[in-house]
Amino acid sequence: MIMNCLITGASLGIGAALSKRMASLNYNVFLTYYKNYDFIKKVQDEIISKYNVKCYIKKCDLKNESDIKDLIQDVKDKMESLDVLVNNAATYNDNLFDNKSKKEFMDVLEVNVVGTFLVTKYASSILNKDSLIINMASTDGIDTYNIYNIDYAVSKAGVIEMTKCLALILKDIKVLSIAPNWVDTESTRSIDKYFLESELKRIGQKELIKVDRVIDVIINCINNKEIESGEVIRIYE
Repeated sequence: MIMNCLITGASLGIGAALSKRMASLNYNVFLTYYKNYDFIKKVQDEIISKYNVKCYIKKCDLKNESDIKDLIQDVKDKMESLDVLVNNAATYNDNLFDNKSKKEFMDVLEVNVVGTFLVTKYASSILNKDSLIINMASTDGIDTYNIYNIDYAVSKAGVIEMTKCLALILKDIKVLSIAPNWVDTESTRSIDKYFLESELKRIGQKELIKVDRVIDVIINCINNKEIESGEVIRIYE
């Protein structure tokens, strides 16, 4: 039986890897991107060539409510309904407290919190009964935050609390948060090596979490009916 999945922020990292895994599990996938068209086109081409499922891609600015409404209408037109929604898209803008502007702070909150809220709000009308929403959070929203990422940490704490609220609101839909420590993605590898090493040591993380491990946790959340709505699944290393 083929089911349908929407994944935001699917051009790189966790989003790209999850898209391929979901396709391998017989899900049609609808993938969004913001800047990296060439990367997401490669993801789409690989899925279409390897798996007997449908794969759609669409540019979406999560700071733009009209974009999000248009996205969900497009998903409805092409797929009719959804079984899994993964709110993966996020942004960050690490710098010192004294240098961080209101615009920088709001940009992070708009994408990570408001964008997640709006995608969920509009997608809820096409989510099937007993479907699943996965919100990608971070342990930075719990206790691994640092002096440079106050806006990102606040945003991920917001995603975690939003997950708990949505679990009360969406009675027939399970809503979960996934909160990993540092993951071995392109964005993580792009930051200063010495800063990363010091942060891993500070929070007691021995090594970067492999993307495949995060994907395995997400797939377990899909398959494990005993996990209760509103839970936050933390991934350590």
